[in-house]
Parts: sequence; structure tokens; C-alpha cells
Amino acid sequence: MSQEELRQGGLQQHTEHDMSHATGATSTPQPHLNNSNALGTLLPHPDGYFGADKFYGGAYLPPPLVPIMEAVGAAYLEIKEDPTFLEELTKLRRDFCGRPSPIFHCKNLSAEMGGGAQIYLKREDLNHTGSHKINHCLGEVLLAKKMNKTKVIAETGAGQHGVALATCAALMGLECEIHMGEVDVKKQWANVRRMQVLGATVVVATHGMKTLKEAVDSAFGAYIANPEDMLFCIGSVVGPHPFPMMVRDFQAIVGYEAKKQFAELHSASSSSGRTNPDYLVACVGGGCNSLGLFTAFLEDEDVKLVGVEPAGRGLSKGEGHHSATLTLGKPGVIHGMKCYTLLNEETGEPAAVHSCASGLDYPGVGPQHSFFKDLGRVTYETATDKEVIDAFFKLSRSEGIIPALESAHGLAYAMKLASTLPNDSDATILVNMSGRGDKDLDYVCDMHGDEYGIGKEGVFAGPTTTQHE
Repeated sequence: MSQEELRQGGLQQHTEHDMSHATGATSTPQPHLNNSNALGTLLPHPDGYFGADKFYGGAYLPPPLVPIMEAVGAAYLEIKEDPTFLEELTKLRRDFCGRPSPIFHCKNLSAEMGGGAQIYLKREDLNHTGSHKINHCLGEVLLAKKMNKTKVIAETGAGQHGVALATCAALMGLECEIHMGEVDVKKQWANVRRMQVLGATVVVATHGMKTLKEAVDSAFGAYIANPEDMLFCIGSVVGPHPFPMMVRDFQAIVGYEAKKQFAELHSASSSSGRTNPDYLVACVGGGCNSLGLFTAFLEDEDVKLVGVEPAGRGLSKGEGHHSATLTLGKPGVIHGMKCYTLLNEETGEPAAVHSCASGLDYPGVGPQHSFFKDLGRVTYETATDKEVIDAFFKLSRSEGIIPALESAHGLAYAMKLASTLPNDSDATILVNMSGRGDKDLDYVCDMHGDEYGIGKEGVFAGPTTTQHE
């Protein structure tokens, strides 16, 4: 299929009234929830599919859930044009979440890479709860409240989505139930405690690989039992329509802020006259933080968009050693959507996956990312666990910023890219620092501490020292 065929997706679309504010021309913050008309196509079509042939996306649901999801979609389309809702969302983004998040220039890290390229971070790790996840959780919980739901339910991998949803549910007075794989409960125990303190019920998924995919299975099963009273607040741009669209829209604020901020940073200093980054880089599991950053730049052809998947222990090691869905997967149906999927060749079921980052070990990916892979608008690369751990420590020790392991995938590729660009390059690389690494400290230090001078005995070992004569 040609790129031109993929671009042709239909021309009917409701007014995208806030797209004109992408450069921040007005001082009034804009919600930026209308993002479905770009690249000459609809993202997605009204039925939730992407592309001229409507190949990816959709809503593959049991019949009882079809009217439920249609009601969610109708409610979302209604409230995102409701001035009262938009005012409340904008105010809470500022006063509760702490938006806008800043952009930080990693001068020390850039110098260590040895070239002229400069690495910048969009500091989503500074949001309330420590990641980008609160962006869509806030929107989803406000939607649940408007729909008169009494409870929200979701899956979580690394726990950041669970914490963010529990936080927003507490604010809005809703019950909250979070499903989490047993492996991830043990690995991300601090986030489990945060969810419990916030009043959420944590349900442990003990079947299969006991990680993110099983948490989604478990949460979907509980939701199907009582969809009238609760809203399934999916944690990424995955699942049946309207969730890939809705989560993307709530995350798009990241890129619109970044576009305005980067232009302000470079309008006076750029010798080339460029005010956009040359590269945008973000990790991809389900893919919400990357679409959050990319959406505002989709039609800026001079900006290269790079999504970074988990190569884990190495792509060559095969199933169960990586989570590189777009790199090695094939189209299939998982969790109510059609997308690139890692499948077991013998059974045809979703394959076992692995990543050092709990939030990325998922055998599917968002349908919009699947469409972008075929279209060629986004390039998808990979980073191994080893590269990610090295990036984790390099950023921590050069800039004083401890990244989430998920975010460190994007950083690892940005470091690799910066080191390969010419010494006289003035290229700029903006990485979505989608979360902070507090949750990963015990895992990283237990598994890799010895390689970086951290003894198994922890604090009693004291800091590493160099002996001097």
C-alpha cells in the first residue's frame, strides 16, 4: 500500500477549533482536544479506524459492550466541546497537575556525547504523581463524573497509571479499582502502597506472565461484569474506540506546550532560524506519551519523530526476551483493537514479552502507531535493557534527574543518536521524560547496582569513594 493511499482517509470532520492555537498565539491556555484531522486523513475515522482502508483500530467487542462504548464515545465528543468541562480541565491541569511542565536543556549530558547535538527533556516527570499519566487520568475521571459513574477501573504495569487514576478518583470522590500483575506488584511495590493510601483497591492478576497484558485481561473481565456503574479508564492509546483517540487527546497538551516552549527558547538564539526541535524521541509501549509529544508536530515535515521500543535482552533471543511490537510484530486483534501484535507462532495467542520497564512489556501497541509505522511518519527504533540502565545512570549522575525506566528507553536512543551526529551539528533532540524513576530504584540497584558502584547492602555501604595518597 502506498503512502498516498494511506494518507487518503476522508475529508469530513468536525471543526478542529483549537488547532490554530498550536503555536500558543493566545495567552489563554487551550485544551487541545481536537486532534483527529491531520496528514490529509482522519485520526481516526468516526468508527475508530485509521487509514484509507480502515485497517487498524476499531472496536472488537462482545455485543453487550457495544452500546456501552458507543455511549462513552458520544459523551466524550459532547464534553470536549463543553465550556464548563474545558474550564475545569484547564484549571485542574494548572493547579492540581502543575502544568505546564518545563523543558530542560541537558548541557552536561550533551557534552558527554561528544558531538554538537543538544539533548532537551520535556519534564513530565515533574507532574503531580510523577509522570504523564495524570494527563489522561484527569480527563477520564472528569468524564466518569459527567457520566454519573460511581467507580473507575483500570490496569497498570509500572503503577504510574494506577497511582494517577487513584489520585484523580480521590479528588473527584469516586471509587477506584486497579488491576496489576503479580510480577509488577512485587517489582513496583512503592506504587502499590501509594494506590492503597489513596483509597484504591488493588487486584492482583496471577495468571499467565503475571504482568501488564494479564492486568488488562483481569480489568476487562471485571469491567464487563458491571459496565453500567463504572468507567474503564484505559492507561494508554490502546483498546477499543474511543480510547485510543481520547487518551491521545488528553495527552496532546504535552506536545502543544513543548512546541510553544521550544520556540520561545530558540527564537532569539537559533542561527538557523529553526524554532522546532530536529528530533522528537519518546518510548513506546502502548504509546500514549509518544503520541502526546508527537501530535502537535505531525504536519511539521522537518521534525523527525522517533518512537523507541524495548529490545529487552536482545531481539535475536526471540519470544519472551523483548517487547518490540512494531519492530517484529504482525497485525492482529488484541484487547478490542486491531494493531501490530507479537504473537506466538505455534498458538497464535499473544506472545510472552519482556522489558526491564514494567510499563512497556505489552504484546500490542496503539492503532495510531501501527498506522504511522505503515505511513512512515514515525520511525520506530529499539533500546536494550543494558542501554536503558546505562542511560538511567548517566542522566542521574550528569544532570541530577533520575528517569523512569520507561522514559530511559527514549533517552538511551537520544544518547546514541547524539553521539553519531557530526561534531559541528547543532541538531536538537527533545525527549519526553515521561516519568521519574523513584519506583525503579530498588529494582535497578538490586539487579545492576554492582556495575555502577552500589553495594548490595545499600545505604550502609555509604557512597563510593576514590582513595588518594
